[in-house]
Amino acid sequence: MRAVVISPPKHWLEERRRLGLDHKDEVWDGVLHMVSPPALVHQLFGSALERLLDRLAAARGLRVVREAGVFGPEGSDKNYRIPDLSIADPKYLSKRGIEARSELVIEILSPDDESRDKLPFFAACGIPEVWLVDPNTRMTEIYVLRGTGYFAVAPDRAGMLRAPALGLELAVVDGPKLRIAWADGVAEI
Repeated sequence: MRAVVISPPKHWLEERRRLGLDHKDEVWDGVLHMVSPPALVHQLFGSALERLLDRLAAARGLRVVREAGVFGPEGSDKNYRIPDLSIADPKYLSKRGIEARSELVIEILSPDDESRDKLPFFAACGIPEVWLVDPNTRMTEIYVLRGTGYFAVAPDRAGMLRAPALGLELAVVDGPKLRIAWADGVAEI
């Protein structure tokens, strides 16, 4: 369900902040988007994915950051998105989050979410790779930036998706689980 509230009362926003309900809220070109808390399967899958990607990113000198704001290239506090996971060079990290550039952002899908609507923003930030992952089926869409837009990575004949940012191969296997393979290892989550 979508709800539009024109000029919400200040006390209402303060109450959301006090209760911790605003930690995933985003601001899109000055418009507040209030995001519902994710389901448990979303959180558990995100935690497992973060643990796995943390060591792979660290080997490349990158950091995995969970639910941090990615601020637009203009540097405004009135234009940011909060992907579930971001993998970024530490030089783009600041006190407030990530300054425009990540190597990879991952959105774990929820019913009625706005993940696909964020793609133009991520493209404007120059983020080379975006994953959209269904936590229930583990089906993954990988998008790579070409020019000013994203193009979907097509699976090979074996159903494997190649994720270039970290040199990974992804496939859904029985379980369902997401199998992630790299040069000298493989894991299933």
